[in-house]
Amino acid sequence: MTDPKASHPYLEESAVLAAVSRFLSYEAKLLDERRFTEWLDLLDEAMIYEVPLRVARTNYGDETSAGGHHVFDNKSRLRARVARLMSGHCWAESPPSRTVRVVGSILVEKADEDDLVHVESALILYRQRNDPNPGEILSARRQDSFKLTGDGPILTKRRALIADSVIRSPNLDVFL
Repeated sequence: MTDPKASHPYLEESAVLAAVSRFLSYEAKLLDERRFTEWLDLLDEAMIYEVPLRVARTNYGDETSAGGHHVFDNKSRLRARVARLMSGHCWAESPPSRTVRVVGSILVEKADEDDLVHVESALILYRQRNDPNPGEILSARRQDSFKLTGDGPILTKRRALIADSVIRSPNLDVFL
C-alpha cells in the first residue's frame, strides 16, 4: 500500500502550514491597521506583486489577459506606493480606506527548492471609504511563494486574481 501523504501535493507538515497561516493572518492585520512599513519588512527584496487583468471567457482556463495588469510591482515600487499612501497627499486614499481582510482556504505545496513553498489562498476584502455609500467587497484567489527561513516565512511573490472582470471600485490602491 502506498503512503497517501507521498502522493498528495497539499498534505504538508503541520508546522509549515501553521507558520504560513500565521503569516497571512498577521499580514492581514498589518494591512488593515495601515502599518504598511511593517508589512514591507515581511517581503523579500526580490518581491514581485501582481494583479492581472481578468478577462471573461467561455472556457474555464486561463482567464487573464496576456501582459495586462492592474498592478505589477517589485519591492522598490511597493516602497514608493507605501510612501505615497503615508504622505497624506494620496488623493485616491483620501479619506483612507477602512479595511477588513479575511484569508482562508490556505493550501501549501512544497516547491522544487528546499526552502521554498507555494501557497494558494482566498481573500475577501471589505473596504469602506468613510462616505455614505456602502462599502465594497473584493474577492481574490492568491498564489504566493514563500521562502522559509529561521525567522519565519518571507513573501517572495504574490499573484492576486480578482474574481470580477470589471472592478466597481474607484481605485485599487489597497494591497491584496
